[in-house]
Amino acid sequence: MPETTIPASTPTQTAPPRSAPWGRALTVFAWLSFISETIIIGTGGAVRLTGSGLGCSDWPLCTPDSLVPILEVQGIHGIIEFGNRLMTGVVGIIALAVVLLVLHLFSGKRGLVTALWFAAGGIVAAVAAFGIAAPLHFPASPIALGVLLIAVIAAAVRSVRTTPARRDLVLLAWLVLIGVVAQALVGGITVLTGLNPFIVGFHYTSSLLLVCITAAFLVRLKTDGGPRERAVPAWFSAVTHVTGLALAVTIVFGVLTTGSGPHSGDADVLRHGFDATVLAHVHSWPGYILAALVLFLTVAAWVLHLEPRRWLLVLVLAILVQVGVGIWQAREGLPPLLVGIHMVLASLSAATYTVVVLHLKRPTPVDD
Repeated sequence: MPETTIPASTPTQTAPPRSAPWGRALTVFAWLSFISETIIIGTGGAVRLTGSGLGCSDWPLCTPDSLVPILEVQGIHGIIEFGNRLMTGVVGIIALAVVLLVLHLFSGKRGLVTALWFAAGGIVAAVAAFGIAAPLHFPASPIALGVLLIAVIAAAVRSVRTTPARRDLVLLAWLVLIGVVAQALVGGITVLTGLNPFIVGFHYTSSLLLVCITAAFLVRLKTDGGPRERAVPAWFSAVTHVTGLALAVTIVFGVLTTGSGPHSGDADVLRHGFDATVLAHVHSWPGYILAALVLFLTVAAWVLHLEPRRWLLVLVLAILVQVGVGIWQAREGLPPLLVGIHMVLASLSAATYTVVVLHLKRPTPVDD
């Protein structure tokens, strides 16, 4: 039997009951998580592209004496930076809601209560760490947030190990929450290091990965759990993963190119010293290879009627638009708006590629 004509499966584990109120709520919050993770890339880009990276000179306070920006002192740059910080809180609340809903649906009351105990313990430990570090003049806020991050990771490990079904959804939900907490810590380090371009680049790349994880959660939420098998020819799967490598290289060089360009986040921030013109050309090479590979995969998928063909069509359109925006911004001298669009499109392209990869397999059929 050909690899691409596997009979419909009878799953051993099912998708969440989306007709039930809790299932519908999970679907809504999963979409909100994806949307908010995408939006925060845009707001983070706005901070950088408007020169507002140090609009709040301190962290977690905006200034050493104030939690919020003072318009007469920080001006619009403080408002933009503080708005991005508030967005982090929104993203975190949504991610937490997804975790709690997943645990309620698949781990039961015991799993949910255990996670809440871990949360309470993490908060107490973080407060204690802050209280110990502050009098010793250690960086109390990063230490406290680091302790909280460890507690979240411990809760995630416990939940994944003890959940009887749909551990894939539990793991993905926890990864997003862990990522949000870690990103808050990285964001603080970014400010405290004066917008070090390498840390800024890592901050963006981590946000992009979170968009991909939330996209993966949405895909797995609609599909059945349990073992999976390849739904495409082996060569197609191999080329798809090579395409992922080209996408990753393109994004990395794009981050380095932006880190060499004029948009540092603040007028007084030094860049990392690479030649931006050379990097722009190097960034374009894997980009063109990526476009060619995606075009090839799209044509092959439609000719062979493979499962990922519709999402590959979306991906090829996203990549072509991204290439067009990249060329346009380079010729126009990197206007902030086009650079911001390019950043957001990169995350959406990566998320679409993630969806394509998840359609390379489908649930393994089981005997009646």
